[in-house]
Amino acid sequence: MTEPEYAKGYWNPFLAGIALGLVLLATFYLMGTGLGASGAVARTAAVIGHSVAPEAVEHNGYLKEFYKPGRKHPFSDWMVVEVVGVFIGAAVAVLSARRFKPGVGRGPHASVGLRLVLAFAGGAVAGVGTRFAMGCTSGQALSGGATMVVGSWIFMMVVFATAFSAAYFVRRQWS
Repeated sequence: MTEPEYAKGYWNPFLAGIALGLVLLATFYLMGTGLGASGAVARTAAVIGHSVAPEAVEHNGYLKEFYKPGRKHPFSDWMVVEVVGVFIGAAVAVLSARRFKPGVGRGPHASVGLRLVLAFAGGAVAGVGTRFAMGCTSGQALSGGATMVVGSWIFMMVVFATAFSAAYFVRRQWS
């Protein structure tokens, strides 16, 4: 059986799944917690906000937690290192597979501007939802799912059902 053109340069999904499971297991063992990314984004927002308007951050109900007296710098958290590592790993993967092509992925009926607006809007909605949920989908799916947390499994079923339902409304942008 020949490999489809779109799959060239990617890992075998079964090997990638095993590798991800081993990374998750190592994270539980070494760090005492699972994988996630939203904590790094919140810390980055706190650092950027603090560099621009320190008083506003220090009086903000959420962001002030990162700047309490005696606490380490927000970037000293392991999750920030994890997200930087994900970025570096992704760069190494795409460059070593010779798949790096700068551009905006979009369907034939969507302009670059529309694609960027939709991506920004979707990211904003996901970001707000992440903060309300006190965690991201990767943390819920990987860490919660691996520890058999019922709420995580329900959450991911709802995420997939919602994505499947929403696909009907945006599919014309991609075909």
